[in-house]
Amino acid sequence: MPFQIIRNDITKVKADAIVNTANPDVAIGSGVDSAIYKAAGETELLAERQKIGYLEPGEVGITPAFNMDAKYIIHASGPWWEGGGKGEAKLLSQCYDKSLQLAAEHKCKSIAFPLLATGTYGFPKKLGIEIAVSSFTRFLEEHDMEIFLVVFGQKSVKISGELGEKVASFIDDEYVAEALSEEYHYEGLSEERLDSVDHTSAFLTSSVIVGAAPMEKEPVRKAAKKAGTLDDVIKGIYKDSFEKHLQKLINKKGFKNSEVYAAANISKQYFSKLLKGQVKPSKEKVLALAVGLQLNMDETVDFLKLAGYALSPISQTDAVVEYFIENKDYNVLKIDIVLFDYGLDPLSNG
Repeated sequence: MPFQIIRNDITKVKADAIVNTANPDVAIGSGVDSAIYKAAGETELLAERQKIGYLEPGEVGITPAFNMDAKYIIHASGPWWEGGGKGEAKLLSQCYDKSLQLAAEHKCKSIAFPLLATGTYGFPKKLGIEIAVSSFTRFLEEHDMEIFLVVFGQKSVKISGELGEKVASFIDDEYVAEALSEEYHYEGLSEERLDSVDHTSAFLTSSVIVGAAPMEKEPVRKAAKKAGTLDDVIKGIYKDSFEKHLQKLINKKGFKNSEVYAAANISKQYFSKLLKGQVKPSKEKVLALAVGLQLNMDETVDFLKLAGYALSPISQTDAVVEYFIENKDYNVLKIDIVLFDYGLDPLSNG
């Protein structure tokens, strides 16, 4: 997969280029900057950093990685957050764009980033993620490179911030209770006990409900079309194979192939095989493509059915994807970040 989010110490990540949140002055800062200097070798790295000199906010420089398991360290000078009215977002975007371009110029096949400027520099996490994802997506439309977003800290540490909170609030008690009642019979549980369950919390943290038995009937998705209308659509869709319908959708939407596979976080090679009918996509890949194609929920239901899949009202992943589709936020990289925060497998793993 082109983009991955991982929990690790960035100094221990194996990648051609490691991005450092650099001190603008020729000095060893705190946090990630200090850790990278220690891992690389302070004397050698500081001598190379001296050759770059002062780095204005939004500027980057490159040095060898010395003792680290990487070829290069890219030093990115991020801006301080001062309320958003002083061009901070543009400068942060430049940090990502210039780091990626510098890595490409040095023929790197992989690059690892921390989430720049969202710590000491004070950037709101939601905005920081938006900027990072936008830069990564644009770059992946034109380049073939592995991009790692590295989170350092305990599993309880979440990076999606306000975005993750909005997803959680979308999956409210009423929605989850309705979904569960469609898919499952509860045996041996009183109404009082059911009412006491924090459905939203359970839905986002556990994929198994103890004592629940599957219903025999096929679950009906809340967002699905009426049966008659859906049947008419499906009859038309099934005239084509999945790959032919996929290409038709791309053409109909007016997208370039590169725009779709970059937004869906699918490699160019896999996407090419998919269009040739050489691979059968997993449900996760189909969901990713639905996002990359900017389908609405009804179109997503149809698209999944064509590939032999269906949305489940108790799937945590399906619910997160639905939030993004309903809000017309069409980028799998952001979805994977939220899934990561909730301990769920990213769509890219499918």
